[in-house]
Amino acid sequence: MKTLRSTLAGAWYPGSEREIRVLSENWEKKHTAEESSAHGRVNVLLLPHAGWAYSGETAWYAVRAVRGATFKRVVILAPSHRAWIENRLVAPESDAVSTPLGELPIDKEWLDRLALVAPVAHNDRIHAAEHSAQIEFPLLQLALAPGFSLVPLIMGVFEPDQMGMCVRALAELLDGETLLVLSSDFTHYGSDFSYTPYGTRGGADVRDRVAAVDAEALAFLERRDADGFVKLMERTGATICGRVPIEMALRAFPEGTALSRLRYATSGDADQDFSRFVCYAAATGCAEWKREKPVVLSEEDRAFLLRVARESVEHAVRTDSPYRADHFSASAPKATLAKMGAFVTLNDKATGALRGCIGEILPMRPLVEAVTARAADSALRDPRFSPVTPRELSGLRVEVSALTPPKPVASWRDIVLGRDGMTLQKNGCFAVFLPQVAPEQGWDLASTLSYLARKAGLPSDAWRTGASFETFQAEVFHES
Repeated sequence: MKTLRSTLAGAWYPGSEREIRVLSENWEKKHTAEESSAHGRVNVLLLPHAGWAYSGETAWYAVRAVRGATFKRVVILAPSHRAWIENRLVAPESDAVSTPLGELPIDKEWLDRLALVAPVAHNDRIHAAEHSAQIEFPLLQLALAPGFSLVPLIMGVFEPDQMGMCVRALAELLDGETLLVLSSDFTHYGSDFSYTPYGTRGGADVRDRVAAVDAEALAFLERRDADGFVKLMERTGATICGRVPIEMALRAFPEGTALSRLRYATSGDADQDFSRFVCYAAATGCAEWKREKPVVLSEEDRAFLLRVARESVEHAVRTDSPYRADHFSASAPKATLAKMGAFVTLNDKATGALRGCIGEILPMRPLVEAVTARAADSALRDPRFSPVTPRELSGLRVEVSALTPPKPVASWRDIVLGRDGMTLQKNGCFAVFLPQVAPEQGWDLASTLSYLARKAGLPSDAWRTGASFETFQAEVFHES
């Protein structure tokens, strides 16, 4: 198992378990009276991410609200300070991260589900160089009951389409077993931050004016007002480094979610030098995430269909003769006998590269039959590739997409990336993209439609006029 070691221990926070625990005990002794003001079970934390000497005590105000809590996973949304990242959520490549308090596994399964509906990349170097997620790991280890996994996601800037994909993905995947952590410092004031609207002399009045801007920002968080928060950033130029993770969370929160501010401090409070300082806030919240939607296919149904697809691929490749479409029907679970469209996708395990993908959109026959037939086709008859060879079989990952019936939409503007698969038809030309294509490539809607038009054999701008569109949704699952 590959583990990403802490690059902050001994510098941004203490380097040994004993020192970490002693420091947290000192914080706790100071603030035994404070409690979270969130109503219900706290499952959202807003935490600063400076070195603990500056912001650790402030962070503890919020972290202590989840002491002893049992969560299956912690999702951390954190900004990038050192790498330029566009339209991507960046997760670690490693299987675990470590701190002086021990190792924490990365929830790879949850990340796979996220990657089907949002643009996700994996890069250990970005995580090793970035403090905004790492700094929270030992705080969570101190507070939470053991046994949780991590999903640290670092981000930069987003175009509206990609932001929308991420928002929808979080709203769909976050649940009652998940703690969401928003990592952000607040206003950075000083010449080296290119933010000195109140002068450079640094009196107490500067702190008060900066605190007033931050208080306005926190009020938008308390009201779950993403648009108001964004407009404030534009109007004031406030240097809140986690503004993108905060906006994303505000847009994903279900109705009724609000953050309650617990603590606000600055790095200049100790020496009263406000010519250059950074502000820190801690808050908690309770989000009533939508209960997981009932799925058409159970885990047993999905496992059966993946076995059908795998065996169909291997039989077709080894014998050059596919199974009859009804080969598995006699033993098929009831749900897989419903008429549904289906695609079977083959990817190279090592590189993720596409190796074959063929399917049928319309619900013409039982799902198990569609998967049986299309699995063989994806291995042998995808015109973009040569037939799969027997020696490739062990290196392929099989994916099945079970489709809802396609429905016409009035305009391409009605297509929702990350949710909808789509078809384009014009002048007798036709092409289809599955819902996961745009998130996997990180395309916005215009780029997606341009590639779709080219796939149909049309000019890249042919989708803008005279084309008709249908959309569908899919349950997508693959071999682990």
